[in-house]
Amino acid sequence: MSALPTNDSTEMAPRVLLRSLFDTALGAVDPLNCVPPFLPPRPKGRTLVLGAGKASARMARAVEAAWEGPLSGLVVTRYGHSERCERITIVESGHPVPDDAGAAAAKQMLSLAREMGPDDLVLALVSGGGSSLITLPAEGLSMADLRAVNVALLRCGANINDMNMVRRHLSSIKGGRLAQACGAAAVHTLVVSDVPGDDPAVVASGPTIADHSSPLEALAVLQRHRIDVPPAVLEVLHRTVVVQQKNDGLREVQVIATAELALNAAVLEAQRQGLAVINLGGAVEGESRDVAQAQAAMAKGLRKARAPDGRPRLMISGGETTVTVKGNGRGGRNSEFLLSLALALQGQEGIHAIACDTDGIDGVEDNAGGLIDPNSLRRAGRLGLNPQALLDNNDAYAFLSALGDLITTGPTRTNVNDFRALLIN
Repeated sequence: MSALPTNDSTEMAPRVLLRSLFDTALGAVDPLNCVPPFLPPRPKGRTLVLGAGKASARMARAVEAAWEGPLSGLVVTRYGHSERCERITIVESGHPVPDDAGAAAAKQMLSLAREMGPDDLVLALVSGGGSSLITLPAEGLSMADLRAVNVALLRCGANINDMNMVRRHLSSIKGGRLAQACGAAAVHTLVVSDVPGDDPAVVASGPTIADHSSPLEALAVLQRHRIDVPPAVLEVLHRTVVVQQKNDGLREVQVIATAELALNAAVLEAQRQGLAVINLGGAVEGESRDVAQAQAAMAKGLRKARAPDGRPRLMISGGETTVTVKGNGRGGRNSEFLLSLALALQGQEGIHAIACDTDGIDGVEDNAGGLIDPNSLRRAGRLGLNPQALLDNNDAYAFLSALGDLITTGPTRTNVNDFRALLIN
């Protein structure tokens, strides 16, 4: 690869450069940086912090550091994603499959919310993952019912909008029901968005935001994806009452961190490094392997039509792809994207790529994602791997692990979905 021009005339290896851009994106959406500018004024009465999501514990830590005055609260995050807080209680529960700890925390949240009065403030800290972390079944449903629906939605390739629409209608706390429990208290919601389009009603299934979908629409999602559900689920969907949002000035919502914010930071850094950037935006959706094939075709076209100024180019995107699980292998949507991309590129010279989940966990594995380069397939062949068979088995983790190309960050305590970048030289 030829030298990558930078402001200080140094060279950065493709892998180092791509990883540095991912780290730049993460820094831009760190709740410690994003939360303080959006905190509301201190109320006359009490302040209660309630939150759920992979970024919520970090958001709570940011609130504690910046808030002047008394404070208490309860925040639920994924196992291993906790932060040390002194006044806000942090608990952990199951993700992506809900568990009893999340149900118990949801009950406690509703109880705390009902104690708040007209002079009080409820500060809601919401981020992706909250749909699983505070799963409280609607009346007539069991946790087993919810788990069955949740697992089926995860495996069928449904997008996040469809998944969370169903979850809202099967819950006693989502779809605005937590805000409803707050009564006359003011509710100020801060959202770290992990959904394409950044609709706050979709993030964590909107516990403090009114649901504008209908139970029949949720039923249509299940039918479209051919998901068989317990009879109790069908009964709930035929009797659910949609929560209406109050229009009294007491409900404020601010989206404070998004995929676009993360991508823009990476774009600026890439430009500083002398790259020409093609930004596909933060709302890319679709099957991971299909998105990979489309981006491979774009990258090969860009390499064939070299830039007039000779600069290397960076094709960058965010959003949330999906995986329809047909095999029994390991690997999340970013790992599957990379394996499919490698197969589509077939060792094309001059193209390197990174794909990672900004929460640090790709699916349910221990890696955030990984990297590929023009030699990935050749190296796999020398190891006796069959990349196509691994893709067919949804086993991209095995491919990247064998090559030593996993990226492992541990929990980042933020979450604005996928980060993908293809370096084309």
